[in-house]
Amino acid sequence: MILLPLDLLSDLLGLIPKSIGGLPTLVIMAIPFIIGLIVGYLIKKVLKIAIIAAIIVIVVAYFGFFGLSLSALGNLVTQYGPIAAQEAILLFGLLPLGLGLIIGLVLGFIFG
Repeated sequence: MILLPLDLLSDLLGLIPKSIGGLPTLVIMAIPFIIGLIVGYLIKKVLKIAIIAAIIVIVVAYFGFFGLSLSALGNLVTQYGPIAAQEAILLFGLLPLGLGLIIGLVLGFIFG
């Protein structure tokens, strides 16, 4: 039996160019990571406020002061859902840049 060395990390790093547009690849990959950290931190902070606002809206809708229907919400999802998915695909399209952004989002959300 012949064993072949499988060095996946060096193969993947070999596919990444050394510079993109004159800037080192590490700099270009760090920018989305930093943006992801900031956005993840902000999402965590805004999510706390959004949960409180959602509870207030549900209580107000329960007492009849505000009309809340699932069919209207479903219409919004069918109208804007494909657009949001298309934008997410564009955002995470480039693997090294998108991967840095995703890692930054997760770390910013966890440690924010």
